[in-house]
Parts: sequence; structure tokens; C-alpha cells
Amino acid sequence: MLKRENFNMLGKLGVIVLGMFCFGYALVPIYKAICEMTGINILALGDRQIPGATASLPANTQVDLSRSITVEFDANSRGPWHFKPAKSSVQVHPGELTTVMYEFQNVQDRAMSAQAIPSYAPAQAGPYFNKLECFCFSQYTLAPGEKKQWPVAFVIDPKLSRDVQTITLSYTFFEVGGKTPATPDASKAASQAVLPGKQAGT
Repeated sequence: MLKRENFNMLGKLGVIVLGMFCFGYALVPIYKAICEMTGINILALGDRQIPGATASLPANTQVDLSRSITVEFDANSRGPWHFKPAKSSVQVHPGELTTVMYEFQNVQDRAMSAQAIPSYAPAQAGPYFNKLECFCFSQYTLAPGEKKQWPVAFVIDPKLSRDVQTITLSYTFFEVGGKTPATPDASKAASQAVLPGKQAGT
């Protein structure tokens, strides 16, 4: 009698174990199906919407794709050296990170230290022209004949007035230790033709 009860209990336990195993096996697809229907599982939604589960980066909503601004580059030298932008102008969207290189060569037979002064035209664009990296932040020493390339990484604030469609970024490069030149007039530099022998961005 006792043995029969033990066998019955053992059978019931076996059925319970088997049922729990089946339930655990089916739990994952059931959970995923319910979450997909209710929309509360971000991972399930991502797997469904992106083939191969390859995530795509969200678009940069800070970039104003509705308009473009022409940025012109001007370079002036106060001394016997070469200084010019690699590009004369670029088209950028407000909020878009842009990098432009400037080229410099010390053509003298002596080492020299120099630094650049930037200016903007129109002047109202200055506060909205954000430079993340610029050679104008530091002084540089170059050996005789040495060549360098320096980046200017900038972002134009989308809050800039829509009336501004062109910005001129002008640099004057001068030798440190000499007389510091006045801030260049970028608007005048942009409007005048380049004279023969003048070092300017072309």
C-alpha cells in the first residue's frame, strides 16, 4: 500500500517536473511575442525593425539641413613666409562639424615663432562661429624651410540669422616678438581683389 502511494507521488512529481520544463522552454518565445504586441520590449522591437539586429545611429537633429552657408577662407602674412588655406571655400549646414586645413611654410634661413589672429565677416557671425580646434589657439616655432599643416575644426550655430549666407574667416599670421598687427578687416579682405604678390587664400 505504501509502495503504491510512493509510486503515485513519484508519478505526480514527474508530471510536474515535465510541465515546468515545457513551460520554461516555451517562456522565451511567449514573452517575446507578448512584448512585440504590446510594444514594451525595446530589444524585441529593435530585432524586428532592424534586419540582422544591426543598429543604425540616429540622425543628428542639431544639423539644419534646410539651408547651407558658404564659408570663405582668407590668409594674410606679416612676414616672408607662405600661408594659405587648402580650400578657398566650403558649403556647410549649420550645426555640421567641418574641418579645413591651412598650410604654412617658413621660407627664411632662421627659425621663427608665429601666431595667427582670426576675424569674421560679417562681424555678427563671430559669436556663432564655434571653433573646436584651431591653430590660432597657440604659438608655433618652425625651423628654416619647415612646412606645417594645421586644422581648423568648426561648427556654425544654427541660431545664426538666416540673412547670413556667406561668412569669411580671415587669419593674419605674424611673428611673435615683433609688433602685433591690428585685427584684420575680413570684410575688406573679402571684397578686394587679390593683388600680385599678396599671400591670401585662393
